[in-house]
This record gives sequence, C-alpha cells and structure tokens, in this order.
Amino acid sequence: MLYVLALLIGVVAGLRAMTAPAAIAWAAYLGWLDLSGSWLAFMGTIWAVGVFTILAVVEYVTDQLPSTPSRKVPQQFGARVIMGALTGAAIGTPYGAWIVGLVAGIIGAIAGTYGGAAARAGLAASFGKDPPAAFIEDAVAIIGAYLIVSALPIPVTP
Repeated sequence: MLYVLALLIGVVAGLRAMTAPAAIAWAAYLGWLDLSGSWLAFMGTIWAVGVFTILAVVEYVTDQLPSTPSRKVPQQFGARVIMGALTGAAIGTPYGAWIVGLVAGIIGAIAGTYGGAAARAGLAASFGKDPPAAFIEDAVAIIGAYLIVSALPIPVTP
C-alpha cells in the first residue's frame, strides 16, 4: 500500500506540482508523517508548510492564465517530476523505503502529467472552455492529496 500511496502522490504532483509537497509538508507538520531525523525533516517545519502552501495557491491562480505554458514543456515537466520524486521519497522515508518511494513518485508524476493533460483537454472540449476543467482538476488534486496523506500508515518503531 505504501508504494501505491507514493505513486499516487506523484500523480498529484503531475496534476498540480506544488499541491503534493504542500500536502506532505502539512502531513509532516501535523505528525501524520514522521520525517524527523531524516534528510527530509525540513518538510515538517512551519517554513516548508508556509512556502509550499503559498506556492500551491500561486499555482492555482497562474494555471488559469492564458499565458501559462503547457505542463509538458521541459521546465513544467521537470518541476512535476522533481516534486513527485520528493514527495514519493517522503512517503517512503519513515519505512526505510525512500528510494522505492522516490521511483514510484517519479512514475506517478509522469503519469499524472500526461494523463492530467489528456483528461483536462477532454473535459475542456466537452465544456467548450477550459476554466471548468481546470477547477475540476484542482479539486481532484486537492482531494486526492488529502486522501493520500490521511491514508498513510503509522510507522511501527521497534
């Protein structure tokens, strides 16, 4: 199940790059994900929560602008893959599986990027305009991120 959650948080990163790290930062800050003592401990700080939450909100706003580039251009695509890797690794870290989590997050981010683009294009075509499709994608990313971090298993310490 852990690897599925890492894959799914990567999918969220593919949909909305900053929603995934914001959700992970909140989960770590609230104690739902224990990253203390790891290389990802910074994700549980109030600073990470603040920065990633602000970046997520900015991303929701800029996504609505007609000048925003496609998620498939190298910079956008790369950011989504990096955030998928980071957040997937974070899910795996408390269980000693950060490398597998990282790989699952990357795979999820790639799938989320291309699948999200296709789904949004289809929705926009059926609505005859993009904003409703974008709002649906926002909702899927936010709700999905919440469901993923709330489903994290509590690590058992020996």
